[in-house]
Amino acid sequence: MEHDRSTLQQSDVRGRGADAGEAVVPGLLRVLCAGSAMATALPLDGALLLGRGAAALGTDQDPRMSRSHAQVRYDGRRFWVTDQGSQNGTFVDGAPLAAGTPREAQRVIRMGDSLFIPCPDVGPVARRGVARTRDFVRGPAMQQLLELVSRTAEHGFTLHIHGESGTGKEGVARAFHERGPRASGPFVAVNCAAIPQGLAERLLFGARRGAFSGADDAEGYLQAADGGTLFLDEVAELDLGVQAKLLRALETREVLPLGGSKPRKVDVRVCSAGNKDLRAQVASGRMREDLYFRLGRPEADLPPLRRRPEELPFLVERFLEEVGSRLPVHVSFHEACLLRAWPGNVRELRVEVRSAAHEALLHEAPRIEARHLSLTAGTVFGPPPPAPVAVAPSTSEQSPARGKPLDEAERARLEDALRANGGNVAATARALGMHRTQLRRLLERHGLAGSGEG
Repeated sequence: MEHDRSTLQQSDVRGRGADAGEAVVPGLLRVLCAGSAMATALPLDGALLLGRGAAALGTDQDPRMSRSHAQVRYDGRRFWVTDQGSQNGTFVDGAPLAAGTPREAQRVIRMGDSLFIPCPDVGPVARRGVARTRDFVRGPAMQQLLELVSRTAEHGFTLHIHGESGTGKEGVARAFHERGPRASGPFVAVNCAAIPQGLAERLLFGARRGAFSGADDAEGYLQAADGGTLFLDEVAELDLGVQAKLLRALETREVLPLGGSKPRKVDVRVCSAGNKDLRAQVASGRMREDLYFRLGRPEADLPPLRRRPEELPFLVERFLEEVGSRLPVHVSFHEACLLRAWPGNVRELRVEVRSAAHEALLHEAPRIEARHLSLTAGTVFGPPPPAPVAVAPSTSEQSPARGKPLDEAERARLEDALRANGGNVAATARALGMHRTQLRRLLERHGLAGSGEG
């Protein structure tokens, strides 16, 4: 396995973005200073000594950092941190660092009330920063992806969005609608996975009075989206027969309602989405090949939250504002969030941040800390954590998980976490918020292997 130690990875936007050809600049991303979210790139040429008053930190100074706090060195492959005997200590990937002892940093470095992310290329953040409004937070990868979406919309193409659950596919679909020639028309969002199989045809194409017992004239989603955009989330979940009728409607730009005899002309732009690879769905017989060729290209890959860590502190601030929390947030809470994989992405982060705020309020805590975050928040789904008593590992014949179908999304998250942590089992377990034994069982189940305990 080729190890990718980056904690900040730009999404593959299936095209040449504005950053193509730019020089790679290794360094640190400063994402928190004295309790405030930020996104500042600190280029690293060899070694950098950080502390209160350091010129590299500019005007954003942290009073809890010592004047000579810690040195960070990049050797061309890895980042090494050495505490300089600081008063408030240095933490590397959530663990305290002894003074004078270098340790490799893979995910996050804490100095005082500041957090830094080691990153092989800080150029995208230096050039683009993190765009923030009341409605969204977008780092470089999302900004580049939305540029692709805008170009696709302007040229009148369809668009398929691929991304994990909770990454914000509908938000990207709305951007596709708003930046296209039909922005003034309706935007109709349909979750195909939630449509009962027997109702899909009626809901999509409409019905005429008498088509079935109790039927009245009713327009479908395609008619409702006439002159605008129809967003089909989880489109591969539609029945194959419904897919065939959908393809014909898109090709002819005509919709024949259930029980109708005359088709109706419709002018609809289609944007589809899914969390599974469409080509794999075609290969497995769950999606028609001809519909794939109509909807599957161009495709935009929406990066998961774990590949956009520069956005996370801003999102935490935003979600706390949504619940009206006025409690200060301790640096340990942001650090704990950055160390977790968040398989449910932004949707999961929102729920867990709100839950942590409520937990702190219920216990009348003076601030929100890492201890208020649920132990399972942001962790990969799998078997329950083992009891603290040491238990001999079960044989493969005894393992109940062997008979269960493997979860492809879970395997992908494990592979991504292993790459981000250089294949180190102990570091990967910390990043995922689980015990090493639990991680080993998951790796064994998926036929994966780490490089050691570290």
